[in-house]
Amino acid sequence: MSAPEIVFPEANEPLRLLAVHAHPDDESSKGAATTAKYVGQGVEVMVATCTGGERGDILNSKFELGDRDLAEIRKNEMQRAAQILGIKHQWLGFIDSGFPDGDPKPPVPEDSFAAQSIEVAAAPLVELIREFRPHVITTYDENGGYPHPDHIRTHEVAVYAFEHAASENYPSDKAPWSVAKLYYNLTFTQTRIRTLHEACLASGLESPYVDWLERMDDVDVMFDRVTTRIPVAEYFEVRDQALLAHETQIDPEGMWFGVPLEIQREFWPTEDFELAMSRLDLQKTDEIEEDLFFGLRG
Repeated sequence: MSAPEIVFPEANEPLRLLAVHAHPDDESSKGAATTAKYVGQGVEVMVATCTGGERGDILNSKFELGDRDLAEIRKNEMQRAAQILGIKHQWLGFIDSGFPDGDPKPPVPEDSFAAQSIEVAAAPLVELIREFRPHVITTYDENGGYPHPDHIRTHEVAVYAFEHAASENYPSDKAPWSVAKLYYNLTFTQTRIRTLHEACLASGLESPYVDWLERMDDVDVMFDRVTTRIPVAEYFEVRDQALLAHETQIDPEGMWFGVPLEIQREFWPTEDFELAMSRLDLQKTDEIEEDLFFGLRG
């Protein structure tokens, strides 16, 4: 598959970042402080949401749905979060697969995102990439961050679109676009969770992560994959405001807000990523990046 050369930004051209997520609220829980930081720098940031979250559960016990439509509420929540983060937003138009329960797990519904062929599921994203022309894409790792079928499909779709959006052989009336780099969100590594857990205990506070750590493996293979740590401590409040916009999913008194911001800023002031694919000819190094656009500026 041939790909055109990377088109570097012109002197006065803004950099562009595309974050690909499975459901509304994922953009606020994974990488939101990073997107807010780049918006503040003048980067054009687009979030693509694969599904509408129609089959999701209400995770905030204090939220009362009544006779309202969950899908419509989640659309409105996404709109508010986008305004808070200052991002552009695009729905890719697929239906939430839900999280299958049981052993063995039942198949996902036939109309859902995870049930579509890769060609069908990736087609809107390929078109969006060719239209928006991002220099960098962020998404989930091969396990989806956690094994929700929509998260795993989102990973597959993003990788497929990264490759095919650059191909002159892909059937589209839009010109090919070669994205420079693809990153995976590595927000919830065991090392991060344990560091914040121990910082809370050392400060005489209750940790919100006790049960979570008990379910984690002893070896943190994910943190070993981190290549990029973005300093974003001053944007944690914006991240939290975006999270709170998703009232159906986020309990204001829940785990998301169990670690005081001052502890987060002192002990883990970054959001972390893995550089999974790059078309840039950069010298390999063991040094940790602090910029998703490293190699693209200037």
